[in-house]
Amino acid sequence: MSVLVVFIVICFAFYLFYKTKFFRCKRPVEKKWLSAKSNIALGLFVGLFGINHAIYISITTIEYIIAAIFIIYGGVFTLVGYKKYKHYLPFAIQEAEGVDAK
Repeated sequence: MSVLVVFIVICFAFYLFYKTKFFRCKRPVEKKWLSAKSNIALGLFVGLFGINHAIYISITTIEYIIAAIFIIYGGVFTLVGYKKYKHYLPFAIQEAEGVDAK
């Protein structure tokens, strides 16, 4: 089994984990923070899937183009998720400290 397949499965598991935490969370900023983390995991999943498809499966030019679209889309999704994560992290910490202090 390819190492990429293991990373793909791990990224998908993290995506499901963060999405379940997102739906169970009550605090609004923490929800946005968890959503950003799930965006990162989903972007990595899609990007790694595209890389795996380009390396091991693609035969025709159209398949390479589709794999490149997956790689680009996954990279953009990961980058946007990372920026959201960095933005919401201090607010989520403040929100958690404010709730715990009560």
